[in-house]
Amino acid sequence: MRITVNISDARVSAKADDLIVTYSLGSCIGVTLYDPLNRVGGMLHYQLPTSALDADRARANPTMFADSGMEVLIQRMKEAGARFDKLQVCVAGAAQILDDAGVFNIGKRNHAAIRKILWAKGLLIQQEDVGGSSPRNMYLNVADGAVEIRPVGLSKSASEK
Repeated sequence: MRITVNISDARVSAKADDLIVTYSLGSCIGVTLYDPLNRVGGMLHYQLPTSALDADRARANPTMFADSGMEVLIQRMKEAGARFDKLQVCVAGAAQILDDAGVFNIGKRNHAAIRKILWAKGLLIQQEDVGGSSPRNMYLNVADGAVEIRPVGLSKSASEK
């Protein structure tokens, strides 16, 4: 079954036949966590680097932000049976979209935030596809933890060539 992670959303599954996917990661970041021992996978799609930017919005939707969103994702992973010490991490997104002059640098700020958060938690990134100017789609296969990241507009067959 395909589980779609929307913008400012996090989803988790422990079903081997599930595929967790998020679309059009521009300056946003997609983070996957996967426990290969218990075969539990999860994905977060967040928009902004820190909940300190807007405490009210963070309370209403913590998955909008890197810091509070990761707390939600990790908690849901643990509830689904994942072991924190076994988690594999993949990060994608942080493109420079609609900010050609680099005034806001949201993508770069989002990327720096997640790296800092993961480092503080002792989690290392195994796979990363960040930066550039093209949005990406991200797919996590719960059966084996394989993560595929595709630039928007490329078919599967084209990206595999």
